[in-house]
Amino acid sequence: MTLVRLGYVAMSVELKNSSPSQTMTYTQFENYNNHEAAVRKLERIALSNLDNCLRLLKHSVAHDVTFFRLSSKLVPLATHEELKGWNYLEPLKGKLAEIGEFIHKHDMRVDFHPDHFVLLNSPKKNVLTDSLKTLKLHLQLLRGMSINHTHRCVMHIGGSYKDKESALERFIENWSYVPQMIQQTIMLENDDKTFHLNDTLYLCEKLGIPCVFDYHHHLANHEDENWEKEWERVVQTWAESPLPVKMHISSPKSESSFRSHADHIDTDMFLTFLKEIAGSVPQIDCMIEAKQKDHALFQLMKNLKQREDIEIVNNSSFILKHSKWV
Repeated sequence: MTLVRLGYVAMSVELKNSSPSQTMTYTQFENYNNHEAAVRKLERIALSNLDNCLRLLKHSVAHDVTFFRLSSKLVPLATHEELKGWNYLEPLKGKLAEIGEFIHKHDMRVDFHPDHFVLLNSPKKNVLTDSLKTLKLHLQLLRGMSINHTHRCVMHIGGSYKDKESALERFIENWSYVPQMIQQTIMLENDDKTFHLNDTLYLCEKLGIPCVFDYHHHLANHEDENWEKEWERVVQTWAESPLPVKMHISSPKSESSFRSHADHIDTDMFLTFLKEIAGSVPQIDCMIEAKQKDHALFQLMKNLKQREDIEIVNNSSFILKHSKWV
C-alpha cells in the first residue's frame, strides 16, 4: 500500500489577508528620502510575511495538512545588489525560529520553489552568480528555521538557449560552481516546454539529485508518453533522501490552454497516475499546483471520500486500497 499525502502552494484562498509574498520594488525603495527608513520598511514587510507564513502553517495543520510550499518571496530585495550590506536575517531571527518550532512540532514537510529567474544552466556568469545568491537566501531561511536543508528547493533545469543538448551539459559544468550545501538543497522537475522526464532523469542520475515528477508537465511535454517505464528510475533518485518521494499534480485549464493550471484538480486524472504507482513506494507526497490553492486540496479530498477504493487517513492523506505493483 502507498500513503498519499497532499500539500498546497504558499498561499490560501480561504484564510483572508494572509499573503506571505508582500513586496517592495527597488524603485519604491529609492523613493524613500532616508535609506535607513526604507530598510526598516523592508524589515516590517518581511516580518509581516513571516507572520502570515505562520498563520498559513497553523491553518494547514488545523486541516491536517502537513505538506506545504513556503513562499520564495518572504524577504523582498534580500539579494538586490544595492542592498548587499543589509543583514536581513538579524531582525527575522525570532520569527524564523518560531516558524521552525511549529514545523518541527507538527512534523511538517516544507520546501521552496525558487523563481524562474534562478537558472543554473545559464551561459551568463552574472545570471549564475545571482542564482546562487538567491539559493543561498533559501538555505539561510531554512537554517533560521532549524530545518534540515536537504532536498528543500525544487527547480527546473533552465533554458534551452537554442541548443538543448549543450544546455544540459552546461548544467553539469555549472554544477561544479554550486557550493555543496546549496547542492544538497536541490531537487529537479521536468518542465512543460523544454526538458522532459528523460532529460531530467539524465541530470538527476548523473549528479545525484532527486527527480520531482510533474505529471501535468509530462502530459504537455514528453519524449515517450509512457512515463510508467521510467517510474522506477524516478523512485531510485530518492534512494538517499531523508524525505519521501515527491511529485507535482495539476490539471490543464482547458484543451486550448493545456499548459496552464486549472482552478482545481481533476480527480480521475490524478487517480489515473496514482493507480499506476500504488505499491511502488510506501509514501508519496503530492504538491497540488492549482489556482485555488488550499480550496483545491479540500475539494479533492471531498471528491476522494466518495470513492470505495480509497481509505481516508485524515483531511489531507489517504491510502489506495488496491496495489498494481504488488
